[in-house]
Amino acid sequence: MNSKRIPSLDGLRAISIATVVVGHAARAHHFPKIWSAFGNTGVRIFFVISGYLITSILLSEHARTGTINLREFYIRRAYRIFPAALVFLMFAVVMDWHQMTFLHVAVAFFYLANYDYARPWIFGHLWSLSVEEQFYILWPSVLKRWHQHRRAILLGVIAFAPVLHVVLYALKVPAGGDSLFPVIADNLAMGCLLAVLAPRIPRISGYLALAMTAAVIFIPYYPAISLPRTLFMLFFLRPLFYMSIAGVVLHVIQVPYHFLNWPPIEWVGKISYSLYLWQEPFCPNPYFRPVYAVLLALFAAILSYYLVEQPMLKFREKRSRERRAVIAQATVSPAA
Repeated sequence: MNSKRIPSLDGLRAISIATVVVGHAARAHHFPKIWSAFGNTGVRIFFVISGYLITSILLSEHARTGTINLREFYIRRAYRIFPAALVFLMFAVVMDWHQMTFLHVAVAFFYLANYDYARPWIFGHLWSLSVEEQFYILWPSVLKRWHQHRRAILLGVIAFAPVLHVVLYALKVPAGGDSLFPVIADNLAMGCLLAVLAPRIPRISGYLALAMTAAVIFIPYYPAISLPRTLFMLFFLRPLFYMSIAGVVLHVIQVPYHFLNWPPIEWVGKISYSLYLWQEPFCPNPYFRPVYAVLLALFAAILSYYLVEQPMLKFREKRSRERRAVIAQATVSPAA
C-alpha cells in the first residue's frame, strides 16, 4: 500500500477533530449550544476523508497489481486501529464499570456500538468508530469483487441510504437509525466516489470552494422539524452537504493551503485518532472546565499517540519492509 501522505489531509483532520472537541464541549455547557452541531459536522468530514483515503489506497494497489490483497489491508488496518482503541476501552471499562453490562462491553469491543442505543456515556463516541470499522470490513471486498462496477455501486448507496432513513423513521427507529451503517453509508460513499472521480474532476476554483465551505457550515442548522422539511433535508440538503465536504477535500488537495500543511496543524491531524478516542471522558463531561477538559484530552491523546500508535505503526512498517524483501527475493530467478 502506498503510504505517501496526501497534502492537506492532516490539516483537514485537525479542523475536524477541533470541531468535534468544540461540539462535545458545547454539550456540557462550556460553549454556546449552537456550537453543538460542530461535533456531528466534524465526524461527517472524517467519514468523507476516510472514504477518499481508503479508496485511493485500494485503487492505487489495484492499478499496480490488478487486484487487492485483503489480508494485507486488514492487517495494516488492525495495526493502525486496534492497539489505541484497546487501551482506551480497557480504561473506560475500569473507570465506568458500574454503568456497564457485559453486552455493552462486548458490543464496544466488536465495533458494533452504533447498534447499541443504551451504551454508557463513555462509549458514546464509539458509534462513529464502529461505522468506520464496518466500512473497512465491507468496502475493500466489494471493490475487489466488483471493481468495474464501482461507480454504479457507490451511486446506488448514495441513492438508497436516504430511502432507508425514511423507512426507519416510519418504523420509529430512534433518530431514523442515523448511526446505523446502511443509513450513513452514503457519507462514506461520497468520499469513495471522490477518489474514483478525482482524476477527471477539473481544478475547483476558490469561489466554488468558498461556497461549498459555507454549505458545510450552515446546512447542519437547517430545521428539519416537519415531514416535508425532513424529506428536503434527506434527499437534497444532506447529499449537497456531503458533496460540499468532498469538494472542499479535493480543493485543498489540488491547492494545498499553507496553514493546512503547517507542521503544528499537521501534528494535530496526526494525533486526531487518539484525540477522538480520549476527548470523550473529558470534553462532554460537565465536571471539567473547558480549558482543563481540552488539556486533559490532549495529554491523554499525546500519550496514546507516542506510546501506543507510533510504536505499533513502526512495527507495521518493519513488517512491511521484511515482507517486501521476502517477496523480492522469491522473485529472483535461481539462475540469476
